[in-house]
Amino acid sequence: MFRLLLRSMSSLFLFSALFSIAGFLVEGSVHEYKGEKFVGRGNALVVHGGSEGIYFSRPSSNLTDMAANGDAFIRLEKVTFRRPEDLHNFTSGLVQAIIFEVEDRELIGGSAYGGQRAICCTPDLAKLDACTQGEIIHRPSTTNPGFPYVLTTSFSLDKDVAILPSRSIEITKTGMYNLYFMICDPNLKDVVVEEGKTIWKNPTGYLPGRMAPLMNFYAFMSIAFVILGIFWFSQYARFWKEVFPLQNCITLVITLGMFEMALWYFDYAEFNETGVRPTGTTVWAVTFGTVKRTVARLVILIVSMGYGVVRPTLGGLTSKVLMLGGTFFLTSEVLELVENVGAVSDISGKAILFLVLPVALLDAFFILWVFKSLSATLNKLQARRMMVKLDIYRKFTNALAVAVVVSVGWICYELYFKSRDVYNEHWQNAWVIPAFWQFLSFSLLCVICALWAPSQNSMRYSYSDDTNEEFDKDESSLRLIKPASYPTKDGLHAPESRPVTNSNGATDDDTGEEKTA
Repeated sequence: MFRLLLRSMSSLFLFSALFSIAGFLVEGSVHEYKGEKFVGRGNALVVHGGSEGIYFSRPSSNLTDMAANGDAFIRLEKVTFRRPEDLHNFTSGLVQAIIFEVEDRELIGGSAYGGQRAICCTPDLAKLDACTQGEIIHRPSTTNPGFPYVLTTSFSLDKDVAILPSRSIEITKTGMYNLYFMICDPNLKDVVVEEGKTIWKNPTGYLPGRMAPLMNFYAFMSIAFVILGIFWFSQYARFWKEVFPLQNCITLVITLGMFEMALWYFDYAEFNETGVRPTGTTVWAVTFGTVKRTVARLVILIVSMGYGVVRPTLGGLTSKVLMLGGTFFLTSEVLELVENVGAVSDISGKAILFLVLPVALLDAFFILWVFKSLSATLNKLQARRMMVKLDIYRKFTNALAVAVVVSVGWICYELYFKSRDVYNEHWQNAWVIPAFWQFLSFSLLCVICALWAPSQNSMRYSYSDDTNEEFDKDESSLRLIKPASYPTKDGLHAPESRPVTNSNGATDDDTGEEKTA
């Protein structure tokens, strides 16, 4: 089973390597624009230029040295707009870029227009001197001076290109900031954002605000896995002669976890330093994490079935278990790649739901299969009075039950959190959601390591042929081959043997199990 697991995991690694070679358009805190098309929203044409949480910095007197001073800013560089050649014979209306904090979203737009707020100034509002026709309606913020921040450009006569002036906007108030490119002239509906980029920086680096705490979290988790690894590998080295297959699977999970945490930390550290997420590191971090989660679920499942403890093989179930693991890996890998590789923004699309559902359904199937298998294993152990193994499996069942209850509770909280945070106003706490799942899986791994740690008595928990553990046969088949009682010389049946209590208070059945296990 362990060899088949390694074989399947190696093929999955090959798939991920090929997937990473295919390449992605990677963006991060450096948002690049290439041929972005405007879409209608209300009475305006809009392109979303980015959205990230940024922590405030103290006002700087020299805007050119903001990056060197560790200040927070948003910088626009050579953002270029292009209109069709057949529209170059007139001077156009304005093309504007507006930056605002999410709490000030009500300051953008005015009266209703077709059931929506009017983003652009209408002739009626212009007559009231409420705004300038052809421009975005906005009012100054009372809590964030200088915002919303607006930059403008326009197409000159016989010019196909308009360029926004390069500018650095310092952030002096912590918040979720949004950038939109907007056009109020309907004649410019075919304009595209041809090229350019914006750079978003926090005081500590280029990591988006909601991701910045995760770098420290993964550093902490890397140390935690190293500590767990030192404990496990030292025990493994001391009692390597007593190691059985299940402990080899646990060793694989710990090793994958150490690589995953280290890769995530280096991924975030490089992202924070350069502003561009490293594709290769991200793909491998995602892959190691997905493989670890897949192997961990398979280990829990095969332990629940009694593999290596009360049965030598999984028999005909091996192919089904590996098929379930392979399907879970593929769906999880695609979900994680879409979430972590590519354009990084604090606004996630609704289409991600179609990738989450298969993973959730497979997880639910894993849970049902695990507890069904655990129930059968516990009944067998109790019927055969294998008390040492039964005690271990009861503790394992209790740990799994607690983990499932906590997971369901956290899922409910996550749904509540996201339903109440439509505009990502609570972005500073969003990092806790992915961090919790990492911490929960690590805690469960620690419990498993404590239950099945290598020791001089490890073999008492493993399967042994001498115990006649015909696990694949049902109780009726066992009764059919039970030897009959033979009469004694006196013509009476021999009395049934009863367990004898030794000097330590343990029965011969338990002692025999410990000797042969």
